[in-house]
Parts: sequence; structure tokens; C-alpha cells
Amino acid sequence: MKQHKQNHLLCFLLPCLLLSVPFCSEARFVVEKNSLSVTSPESIKGTHDSAIGNFGIPQYGGSMAGTVIYPKENQKSCKEFSDFSISFKSQPGALPTFLLVDRGDCFFALKVWNAQKAGASAVLVADNVDEPLITMDTPEEDVSSAKYIENITIPSALVTKTFGEKLKKAISGGDMVNLNLDWREAVPHPDARVEYELWTNSNDECGVKCDMLMEFVKDFKGAAQILEKGGYTQFRPHYITWYCPHAFTLSRQCKSQCINKGRYCAPDPEQDFSSGYDGKDVVVENLRQLCVYKVANETGKPWVWWDYVTDFQIRCPMKEKKYNKECADSVIKSLGIDSRKLDKCMGDPDADSDNPVLKEEQDAQVGKGSRGDVTILPTLVVNNRQYRGKLEKSAVLKALCSGFEETTEPAICLSTEMESNECLDNNGGCWQDKSANITACKDTFRGRVCECPLVDGVKFKGDGYSHCEPSGPGRCTINNGGCWHEERDGHVFSACVDKDSVKCECPPGFKGDGVKKCEDINECKEKKACQCPECSCKNTWGSYECSCSGDLLYIRDHDTCISKIGSQVKSAWTAVWLIMLSLGLAAGGAYLVYKHRLRQYMDSEIRAIMAQYMPLDNQPEVPNHVNDERA
Repeated sequence: MKQHKQNHLLCFLLPCLLLSVPFCSEARFVVEKNSLSVTSPESIKGTHDSAIGNFGIPQYGGSMAGTVIYPKENQKSCKEFSDFSISFKSQPGALPTFLLVDRGDCFFALKVWNAQKAGASAVLVADNVDEPLITMDTPEEDVSSAKYIENITIPSALVTKTFGEKLKKAISGGDMVNLNLDWREAVPHPDARVEYELWTNSNDECGVKCDMLMEFVKDFKGAAQILEKGGYTQFRPHYITWYCPHAFTLSRQCKSQCINKGRYCAPDPEQDFSSGYDGKDVVVENLRQLCVYKVANETGKPWVWWDYVTDFQIRCPMKEKKYNKECADSVIKSLGIDSRKLDKCMGDPDADSDNPVLKEEQDAQVGKGSRGDVTILPTLVVNNRQYRGKLEKSAVLKALCSGFEETTEPAICLSTEMESNECLDNNGGCWQDKSANITACKDTFRGRVCECPLVDGVKFKGDGYSHCEPSGPGRCTINNGGCWHEERDGHVFSACVDKDSVKCECPPGFKGDGVKKCEDINECKEKKACQCPECSCKNTWGSYECSCSGDLLYIRDHDTCISKIGSQVKSAWTAVWLIMLSLGLAAGGAYLVYKHRLRQYMDSEIRAIMAQYMPLDNQPEVPNHVNDERA
């Protein structure tokens, strides 16, 4: 237990700014790998793992083929090859040169830099001990190494000692060793959205790495905001902190570098506890930047974080003594961020309790799944896989683009700066219809795919390589469904039909396969119509004209001629009979009404006469007043 505390104290007091870790012991590291395939000679042909170097520019999403060379001199590449009059520049038409060098005696980055200057396209470093693969990282920063590290642009990888010896043996035996370096699966690409995170720091006085980080944030801001606003990516910033061992929370070092009673700490920016800014100033600003992201994310605008961070770097630098709350508040106000929500998120840095935001950050530093522990700054993680290479706009954008599922990449990933359009060369070997300007070739960040397209709501079906044909409703609107069609004298005929069983069928009046040709049928010559004795036939394109002699009229449906006069007389008599029938019906109806009303009238008259001589059942008896008077 005592040794464990000493390790934490040692970690806490180390002056290696931005290389300090929140948990110096029991850390979990994951080596990011790319595939290496030997294509010749046959004796070592196969696929092997290699560890991606954490400098230079790996070709994320791509691959590279080349020939391996093992130099006879300067085999550790610790000196410039020009001192030995050696060059590895590829001749026109030759494969790129992959230089194999030995580990030891100098920094990994220096080996790669010397190889790059000599013309190598990639570097393989053979390990000198039997051990699992490790990540080749940059050396601790100094003025001499910073310049060449920044200028390394070729990819590099570490291979095991055993595999390195196999390569050397094949080369010394006179074999040509060809291999492919493949980064296409270095970043997972499960769907149409890429999730990535940047472990960063607000301290701008930590040397070359801080300068590189600040420059990257400024350069990448535009691309990051385009991707975020379009819904293509989900970004989240992170900040590393560590805690002060409980036994030292009251020490001067902990008080000046930590907040919340030693729970969250950062290195002293100047490495001088008596002057300048303290580590706790950095922790507070880191917390503020985290809360800027959280508040902005709650309003649906997480990309505002990029605006705040870049503006703070420009307006509030440490060297101008503006790295403080007053300057930060002015940036917050100019961006329209709710300061009350921000203060609530930050909490009280002097409280003897956990800060939920920073506690979450410490928990996130521990590696999960395929990602190792985050121990250095800056660290970029794409789809839960740690990025290796130079933190530079185009290199990082390539890594993000390689994380999209094929055919879902945004336009920014398919620009000429990012990749070459393989569909421009022989249509990528895919099916195409030049007349309709339709192709099955789809350019992707990793290459191309041959997939029958969807055009104006019409889905094409086929293998995408040799054929694609439209299907379903509306298919005839796309290049006439691939069927025959022709226009002549203002008349257009098409063989395309919307039937599941039949795709192309010559229209009435034509014969043929319906795909390549349909020929006019001569109905007159073939005696298919206009064959009555009085008929005179004339063929037209796609149809015919039939006329009758004299005053006869041609009836097309019955293919016969009838008299125009007879038809007119017949029509007249028909009209007369209809009128007479209508009149007869009207007269009959009137008679029935008359008879009914007459009968009603006679009934009422008879009842009136009978009522004078005898009382009816439904009438009361009338008293005889005359008899009363006589009595």
C-alpha cells in the first residue's frame, strides 16, 4: 500500500507536462494495428499484424503496395542516408519503396524522418526483442526533435522480431519482397455516423504539443462544424485530470494544482509553484470548456464548443496574462451562451465534494472495449478506436471518413483532396448506360462499389457489373425501360410495358423483339385489315387507313362498309319511333290520372245525394224541429 501511494505521488510530481497520467499504475494500453500482407515470395506469403506509428500520416481508409528494401548500411536509420550516398526514390513505373530498419540507438521518429528524406514511401521497424507489439511514439519534446516530427508525412509501423528476421532472410536470399499495407479496417465503420472524441487541454504554454493542438483545433473547426451540423458525426471533447493522494491534499503542490480539495488536478503551466498561473487555473478553465459543450449540446448546437475554444485561444492567452474568468466571460457573452446555466454546471471548485462533470471525465479515462486508457495529450478516438498519426486536418479527416459505412460518406470525404474518384477510370468496371447517363459505380472513400442505382424513384436491379435494368412502376420513364422506341412525323411509339412478366413488347401495328427493334406491320399487304369488297387500304407507320367506295362508310371495329344514306334513314325512323313511344306513354299516364280523379268526384256526389234521404253511419241523427212545434 505504501509503494502504491509513492507511485501516485511520483506521478503527481513529475514535470512531464501533458504526459502525466491520472493513474500511473495498473494502466491498460491498446496497440492500434493495421494489416500487412506479403504477396511474394511464396515462402513468407500471408497476413501479419503491425503497430501503427503515432506520428506521420497513416493512410486511413486506404492501402499501399510496395517493395521492401533492407539497407546494407545505416540499418538502424539513425543517420542520414545521404551520408552513405543511398537513395530510395522510386523510379518511374516502379513500386514505392518500403524501408525495413532495425530498432535501437535512436528515436523511432528519427528513423522514419531519415528514411523519408532518402525517398522511402513507408517504414517498417523490426523489433529487436521478442515481445508483443508496442506503439512507436514521439520522443519527449525538445527543440531538435520538434521540427522533424512535424514534417513526417509517410506512414510507419512496428513489426515483430520474428517477422522482421523472415523479411531480412528473404531479401538477403535475393527474393523480391512485395507487400501491402492496409489501413481500411484500422477504424471500425459500422454505420452512417462517426462518433469521435478529442482529449485536449486549455493550457497553451506547454510547448510544441500544445502549439500543435491549438493549431489543429483552429484548422479543423470548419470541417468539424460542417460534419456536426449535417448530422454525420457526433463529437465530444474530454479533458484529463488526476487526483492528489489523500496524504498530500494539504501540501502546497496539491493546493496550487487542484480543486475540490485535491480531487481534480493539472500540472503547473510554468512548472513554477511560486509564480504565474497554477494548475488549478487550468482545471477550472478545462471545466468551463466542458460545461460550454454541455450547455451548447442541450440547446442542440454542440458545435459552439469549437467557437468558444478557438476564440478563447485567440483572446485569452496565458502569455498576455488574459487566461482568466473575466476574459472567458467576454467570450461566452459574445457567443450568446447562457452564463447562469454555465455557472450551475461548473459548481463550486472549493467544495469538499465530487464535481459530477469532472468525475465523469476521470471515469472516461479508463479504457473500455477496444480503446485503451487515455494517458497522454492530445488523444483522438474515432469509433472507439484510438487514432495514430499526426494531428493534422487532412490526416484526421481521412480517419473520420474511413469510419463511415461505404456509400454513406458525406461529400467532404469524396473531394479530390481526400481521395481519387475510381469511377472516372473506365467507370470503375461497373455497368453503365451512356445514352441515359446512368451508372452503377458509386465512389466511396475506400474505393468504389458497383451497385445498381435508384433513379427518380425507379430501382434498377442486377449485379451492378454486367447489367442493371429498371423495375417496378415508372420504369418506362427511365430510358424507356431499355425497350425499343421511335418517333416519326410527330408520332411516338414505345415497346415498354408495365407488366411483371413482360418487359418489352412491340405495340399494336409493329412486330419484333421489343428491345432492339420493332418493325411496322403492313396490314394491307398481309391482309390483316380493310379486307371488305368495297374497302380501299393504305398502309401507314404503325397503323393503316381504310376508305370505302361511293357513299359507303367504313366501320373499323367490324372491318366493313355501310351506306351513309341507309344509316341516316334508319336513324331518322328510330327518332320518330322514340317520339311516338314517348307521346303514347304520356297520353296513357294522363288518362289514368283523369279516370282516377273522375271516380273520386262521382263518389262524393253520390254520397251527398244519399245523405239527404237516410243518415249514414258516420253522420249524427238530425232532430225533427217541425214535429216539436206541432206538438
